[in-house]
Amino acid sequence: MTTAISIPNSRPANVVAASASPTTSTIHDRMLFRKESTTFAIRQPKVLHPVENEDLRLLILENISQEAVKAFRAQGFHVDHYTKAMSEDELVQKIGSYHAIGIRSKTKITERVLKAASKLLVIGCFCIGTNQVDLLSAAKAGIPVFNSPFSNSRSVAELVISEIIALSRQYFERAFEMRNGIWNKQSKGCWEVRGKTLGIVGYGHIGSQLSVLAEAFGMRVLFHDVVNIMPLGSARQVESLEALLAESDFVTLHVPELPETTNMISKEQLAQMKKGAYLINNARGKVVDIPALIDALKSKHLAGAAIDVFPAEPGSNGAPFDDQLNSWSSTLRSIPNVILTPHIGGSTEEAQRMIGEEVSSALIRYLNYGTTIGAVNFPEVDLRAITMDEPNHVRVCYVHSNIPGVLRQVNEALSPYNVEKQYSDSKGEIAYLMADIADVSPTDVNSLREQISKTSANILTRLLA
Repeated sequence: MTTAISIPNSRPANVVAASASPTTSTIHDRMLFRKESTTFAIRQPKVLHPVENEDLRLLILENISQEAVKAFRAQGFHVDHYTKAMSEDELVQKIGSYHAIGIRSKTKITERVLKAASKLLVIGCFCIGTNQVDLLSAAKAGIPVFNSPFSNSRSVAELVISEIIALSRQYFERAFEMRNGIWNKQSKGCWEVRGKTLGIVGYGHIGSQLSVLAEAFGMRVLFHDVVNIMPLGSARQVESLEALLAESDFVTLHVPELPETTNMISKEQLAQMKKGAYLINNARGKVVDIPALIDALKSKHLAGAAIDVFPAEPGSNGAPFDDQLNSWSSTLRSIPNVILTPHIGGSTEEAQRMIGEEVSSALIRYLNYGTTIGAVNFPEVDLRAITMDEPNHVRVCYVHSNIPGVLRQVNEALSPYNVEKQYSDSKGEIAYLMADIADVSPTDVNSLREQISKTSANILTRLLA
């Protein structure tokens, strides 16, 4: 694999095999039976060996959990770990020698980067969001993208609770004054949160956990979502965003960054909020029209805000958050009772450890087994593991364009062998087939690989044996 991939056209056929499969128990590779305190495996997973003798190399950026790095190295992968993000130019220079990359929110995987990624098999986003990756171009190149949609939910929910209390008591301002040697004890404009109404926009994993925590503080909870969801506790779903804004003392946003959510809170929506209400955004930087928010704060229509995400964010710690980055930065920083934090919603030891475990496991399963369950841009396909009592078995992992006649071509190539398991699914223009075939001799592997990779719709072919 020496040439850059072509997007959206299929790149030259590639066959990359993973290193040894893990020996720990998973739902995919063994069944467990417990009797008289003795646990034993009924079906031992087969250890996979490379079809092509090329070690898998992983590029891990943005100080991702060391637990994830240890998990990768335990599989025999070569890991290069960096604490900072890389620019597009840096990635273009480096990524050609790597089979996988792990990033957080600052590194951008663009179409240009993907074209330079001649060996890349998989991308891991060690965070919730995936808008930093060109998902469509990655899929067209046969590269699944995995993220961690659940692991930092509690951390974000707890941050929101802390911001609600900090805003209602103005203790962010009082602490700043004390640090400047000013004693300013006051109760005017300070409130208990008990009995107040919290409006949650987006009742997913974070919103629903936040709902439970808020009710424990005695708050009344309303939520708005694009789908009907069964509420937890005494929370109540309202039909429209306008209804939620009109009733809520605190409004908190938990939505993805999509075309329909860009500037979803702007001048019109801010005017619909109660006078003296508070706005909290720990979702995505572009869902709030910041200049409109500044006007609402300066006019005293809103009593405060907490913002953890921004349209443009610095690429590294220590970099300035100034008007060159966002033209309104200095104005926003000067407004009282506004809490600004540097995208720390999921930045806890617990969240980062769980994210590291979740995403590293997904990447290992894909590299070792071809499993795409949990991929955000790819068909989700899985097969049970090849076991030790199944010698001379080969797993075919075939990414192809979703066009008619492909399966006929593949099945013709597989026809001399016994296909023991096969599963295929599609998502948009991309389809993915996994098949386990029996009684394949070592001398047949290269021929089989060549036949499948020469099919007209081929994007990427891997053989695991």
